[in-house]
Amino acid sequence: MRYPSGPLAEAKGPRASRDIFIPVPVWLLVLMLWLPGAAVALALQVEVTGLSGEQEKNVLAMLGIHHEREDKDISPLRLMALHRQAPEQIRTALAPFGLYRVSIQDSLTPPATDDGTWVARYKIDPGPPVRIASIDYQVTGPGASAGVFPDAFPLQVGDVLLHANYTKARDSIESIASQQGYLDAAMTRHQVLVDLVAYQARVVFHLDTGPRYYLGKVSFEQDLLADDFLQRYVPFGPGDVYDPGELLELQGRLLGTEYFQRVEINPRKQDAGVDREVPITVIAERNKANRYRVGLGFATDVGPRLTLDYRRRYIGRRGHKLKAEASLSTSIQTIYTEYSIPVGDPMRDSLVIKPQFGLYDTATRQGSMFKLQTSWSHVGPSGWRRDIGLDYQYEDFEVSDQEDSDFNGLVPNIAWSRIVADDPINTRNGYRVKALIQSTVGGVLSTDASWLSGSLNAKWIKSFGERYRFLTRADLGAIWAAHLDDVPASKRFFAGGDNSIRGWGYDVLGPIDPVTKKTLGGRYLAVGSLELQRRIKGKWSATVFTDFGNAFDPEYDAEWEQSAGLGVNYQTPLGQVRVNVAYAFTKNDPGVRLHLVIGPDL
Repeated sequence: MRYPSGPLAEAKGPRASRDIFIPVPVWLLVLMLWLPGAAVALALQVEVTGLSGEQEKNVLAMLGIHHEREDKDISPLRLMALHRQAPEQIRTALAPFGLYRVSIQDSLTPPATDDGTWVARYKIDPGPPVRIASIDYQVTGPGASAGVFPDAFPLQVGDVLLHANYTKARDSIESIASQQGYLDAAMTRHQVLVDLVAYQARVVFHLDTGPRYYLGKVSFEQDLLADDFLQRYVPFGPGDVYDPGELLELQGRLLGTEYFQRVEINPRKQDAGVDREVPITVIAERNKANRYRVGLGFATDVGPRLTLDYRRRYIGRRGHKLKAEASLSTSIQTIYTEYSIPVGDPMRDSLVIKPQFGLYDTATRQGSMFKLQTSWSHVGPSGWRRDIGLDYQYEDFEVSDQEDSDFNGLVPNIAWSRIVADDPINTRNGYRVKALIQSTVGGVLSTDASWLSGSLNAKWIKSFGERYRFLTRADLGAIWAAHLDDVPASKRFFAGGDNSIRGWGYDVLGPIDPVTKKTLGGRYLAVGSLELQRRIKGKWSATVFTDFGNAFDPEYDAEWEQSAGLGVNYQTPLGQVRVNVAYAFTKNDPGVRLHLVIGPDL
């Protein structure tokens, strides 16, 4: 883009005279200029009028006297130099808006007293914007008739000459050339010419497309995985139009697997043949095979928690993975391993085998459980994950100090889930949803009675401005069974706790045993929460919330419960540290309960 210069600069419009009003004696001003060290720190006020919006912001961004107004060491000599530069800076700042007939009335008024304030005033009349009078747009070369480039330049005759719009239009055509395989495309001429006498602009844009190129065969230079397995990560085939975005997608896919710590994509354009297919070489450096992690945490529900995590990033030449984790707290202990086998499209499909053992001893139930999960996991184009599985489960449990039973059987299940977040740890906008259906058939898949369970868990976070976040969540569930006793303890619904209804302990809410007065768990669940957070300062925020709902069963009594409370949060790399105080006002003996949770938002 060419801006007016030289003689054309004289045609910018009438320049207003700049009068500096100096009511103090000349000898005093000279003394101030020559002895700046003896003078007190200057106070400066800058006033810019006549503009608004982006024009005003751009002027203030380029106005030197505005930037240095807070400098306590500025001298009167420096102040006057900045004032002399201001009109030209203002005109330069307004040129991108097509304003070339800018009139400026400026003045610099010294203070009446030694401790007074200097005032710099700039009254600006931006004048009319220059408009586009003609557009010379030409696309030549082999791609001119391909139908991929616009028939007309995105700007139109009569439009105001906004340089940002010209740059956007130019970049969009260059992007089309790149995405459509015209690697040799060149702008043979691109100019914006402004005639300050006629006060009109002319746009010239000539593009020579050159020949079209195509993506060729992908080869890998690495010593970790089988090449035919890695080919399944390639999102394109030989002969597809050359698009740099496809190469970035390939690099992102390979890095996302954690197989490699470095992936370099090398298109070999110089090796393209007469068919102009560009061979691609991928150079990949293997990642460390093992990863270990030890975590310490605390939640009011389970108390202190120790987490031991081990991951084997790759096993064999087909990309298998292993994960093992132990989570130990005073009330719940779980150990599981997960063996994952990529199948089909390895970015979307995998077979998962997951043995798990757990012990639990909470206020409402005690027991042990062994589960062997097998599932096929698939991620659809829209981002939804679908898991179809068959679990073998053995559970020995006791509920309410009266019901002592066990479950032994197969549990087929299907789940859909999705998480969308701008930041998975400290989320400003996002949501998570999980729906699960599971069942068993007595006498066929298990030794116990039949039941069918469905549940829906969702959480939504929405930010308003820079300070406010609104959070809401819902947990719904239903179990179809002849009697509550037919449902194992781990499949029943309970409420209460840090992530349920605050103000009560973990899983203490639900249908009540009329004899022991203890919670049995229920066949239905309806829990919700509303929360508003406001950032106070830095990483600190305050919150106000209300939680409500319960677990229910038609054979037993259960009341609708509700709490409300206040809290403070602190943002960390591991997620929010949440300290909440909840008042359970529907409890028979209302009281306050403290809740402390550390972890991600979703």
